Amino acid sequence: MNLNETSNRPYEECGVFGVWGVPDAAALTALGLHALQHRGQEAAGIVSFDGERFHQHKGLGLVGDVFGDSRVIASLPGPVAIGHNRYATTGGTHVRNVQPLYADYEFGGLSVAHNGNLTNSATLKQALVKRGCIFQSMTDTEVFIHLIAISLYSNVLDRFLDAVKQVKGAYSLITLTPNDGLIGMRDPLGVRPLVLGRLPGHEAGNGGWVLSSETCALDIIGADYVRDIEPGEVVVIDEHGIRSLHPFGDQGARFCVFEHIYFARPDSVLENVPVYEARKKIGAELALESGVEADVVVPVPDSGVPSAIGYAAQSKIPFELGIIRNHYVGRTFIEPTDQIRNLGVKMKHSANRAVLAGKRVILVDDSIVRGTTSRKIVDMVRAAGASEVHMRITSPPTKHPCFYGIDTPEESKLMAANHTVEEMAKAIGVESLAFVSFDGLYRALGHSGRDEGATRYCDACFTGDYPISLVDKEGNLVS
Repeated sequence: MNLNETSNRPYEECGVFGVWGVPDAAALTALGLHALQHRGQEAAGIVSFDGERFHQHKGLGLVGDVFGDSRVIASLPGPVAIGHNRYATTGGTHVRNVQPLYADYEFGGLSVAHNGNLTNSATLKQALVKRGCIFQSMTDTEVFIHLIAISLYSNVLDRFLDAVKQVKGAYSLITLTPNDGLIGMRDPLGVRPLVLGRLPGHEAGNGGWVLSSETCALDIIGADYVRDIEPGEVVVIDEHGIRSLHPFGDQGARFCVFEHIYFARPDSVLENVPVYEARKKIGAELALESGVEADVVVPVPDSGVPSAIGYAAQSKIPFELGIIRNHYVGRTFIEPTDQIRNLGVKMKHSANRAVLAGKRVILVDDSIVRGTTSRKIVDMVRAAGASEVHMRITSPPTKHPCFYGIDTPEESKLMAANHTVEEMAKAIGVESLAFVSFDGLYRALGHSGRDEGATRYCDACFTGDYPISLVDKEGNLVS
């Protein structure tokens, strides 16, 4: 896995979206990808099928940049389409790595969009190359393409099942085939999200189906949420309706807890938990666990806002927007010299001096990774006149890298892995620093606490408890 060496926050890898059984499926898919833009800003792509031919368009940039021209959408006809937003971890930012990937087989075309990371992709790729497979991209998604190609099963669905039984990792994926329609799947532990929706008209039996990484993308196209795809479940959507397969049996569930803390959009509902409410409750737990006298509670936008509201309500300290985010900052538009990099935080955030001057401030943020961004934000708040700065974090300390599709640095560069909380507080320049406890986090998500024997979530980035074997890492292979 290629990790972003300059990242100061964790980043989600991708978002996936698929529509079956409606006119202009590609246009709806573009809207769905727009709602999932927070899951990937590097590139976007759509593949559609018109009943006879596949059509595809993809490019680097935001969804609006890639699909903003009506002529592009018109070039993607058909009642079925799948789309993908990419944040580059494995493979980097190159057009050849932009998904959905497409391939022609003996049985016809097939396209796949994939979110997550395969922990045995390098091992499988090594074996596939020895068999004569030629890889065109650097993304682990292409492993699916080749495994399907060499499968000895006759029909597409059996080839697909044969392929997924050989991979290990955390993923959700959507596959488009001419005969089987849409095939959606979550990994056996359900680490990555995938939900099922239905478009208006389903009461009369003529509404389309939708698969999406999050429910917020259902809302933008007016689709009704049906349910989450279950861990390890395969759903097949075609002209006969929808059917469900469970090729892995019940292996439990380990949904990524960071989806609730940071990755998901706050208006999404994941695993029957409203993300916005969960974040408010995490903030309230923080206030109960590590309250401190202060004048204002200030979120670090945008992910810190709901938690700061919860913290303020519980502590009865006023909530204020002491930091204003510039929503129009994309990639740096001038040469990124060291001086410009140091100004990066000020391009994205501005201190609201009228709120901060002379105040004891509680800053609420979702995580501390390297610590460099936190230090810059604290310096900015102090420069605006804050008399004290206390930082409260809505996740436990991030001490371990993620190998399941989240872009985090190696352990030696994670601040919490190499420093005590007191040392971290001194390094980022705050009067006090506190993280939510594991039990507090789990209580906010509707559980009594973290049960070591039956952990409901994947929290490996905090605990080092990796629920899926790290085949490539253990074999010293890189993808």
